[in-house]
Amino acid sequence: MRVDIDKLDTLMNLMGELVINKVRLEQIGQTHRLSELTETLEQMDRVTTDLQNIVMKVRMVPVSQVFNRFPRMVRDVTKELNKEINLTIEGEETELDRTVIDEIGDPIMHLLRNSLDHGIEMPDVREQKGKPRVGEVGLIARHEGNNVVIMVTDDGKGIDAEVIRRKAVEKGLFTQEEVNKMDDQDAVRIVFLPGFSTAEKISDISGRGVGMDVVRSKIESLSGHVDVETKVNEGSVFKIKLPLTLAIIQAMLVQVQEEMYAIPLGSIDSTINIKPDDIKTVQNKEVIVLRGEIIPIIRMEQTLFVPHVKDFEEIFVVVVHAGEAKAGIVVDKLIGQQEIVIKTLGNLFMGLKMFSGATVLGDGRVALILDVATMLN
Repeated sequence: MRVDIDKLDTLMNLMGELVINKVRLEQIGQTHRLSELTETLEQMDRVTTDLQNIVMKVRMVPVSQVFNRFPRMVRDVTKELNKEINLTIEGEETELDRTVIDEIGDPIMHLLRNSLDHGIEMPDVREQKGKPRVGEVGLIARHEGNNVVIMVTDDGKGIDAEVIRRKAVEKGLFTQEEVNKMDDQDAVRIVFLPGFSTAEKISDISGRGVGMDVVRSKIESLSGHVDVETKVNEGSVFKIKLPLTLAIIQAMLVQVQEEMYAIPLGSIDSTINIKPDDIKTVQNKEVIVLRGEIIPIIRMEQTLFVPHVKDFEEIFVVVVHAGEAKAGIVVDKLIGQQEIVIKTLGNLFMGLKMFSGATVLGDGRVALILDVATMLN
């Protein structure tokens, strides 16, 4: 039975409205202390959760829809490059939201072409290094909690952090002093910056300097995250982490002065209370030390250009992460956890990279949803 995607979107929107009204009823129940309403709401909560899960499942499609087009592309590119490459696909039955599936084809294509062109060496070179003549490229999908992880792996030459540092300085992206301070992992992540390319010559396959930053911005627009692990002469793993669905998520509501903001629960490590003295300054940046780890501080007032009103004796910090990066977001008040429905901001607010969308709260107020990945970059 074929169902039009527009009908599924409408069903999802109605589900969203139901969740907003349920939250509103919960607030009324708590304000007026109506025990009968609270009991009914608990039952309604169970029903809406089940309904929500079914609607989500209906929207899910296997990633094989995207993966199926790659074996032929790999064969064609392999022939063109005169290389010998074997593509292995795993977890193609893993399911993702239809809206995500439609968008991830191009980023995966970029990563695969990169592995084929830059990663895997020529057969003779591989033999000299003691590797099999046939290079291995893998495309793997699997579930991790509420996320789907898609990995593009290869057993090629890997990414040399020194080469990346040199190219970054040549292209004027960083100074020599800045790249010297970076560890190898951070240096390798430079490949995701706009306009960065290590290719000496431009080919039809890759090396135009538009690949990796396009991949990153596309994945982050889907509330996902992309990272790379690499070892010289052993190969690379590009890891894309995507949320199962983009419509209804759990979030922590916080307050900065009079405004409410939502931080997706999947990005939060912990929430802590600190005293003003706990904030130290290292290299002109504010940091806190949490369990032996130095974590930079982001003051929401400064980020949002909100005039500072008063100092608090106790400071609330939400520790968030995006991949390996961590930061503490300073807020005035923690409101609590809530299920929220993500609404897009529309074309008028396209330039606001810091927000991934907005949500309507139970009392009708609008709260902007913070895009943690963008804030940490």
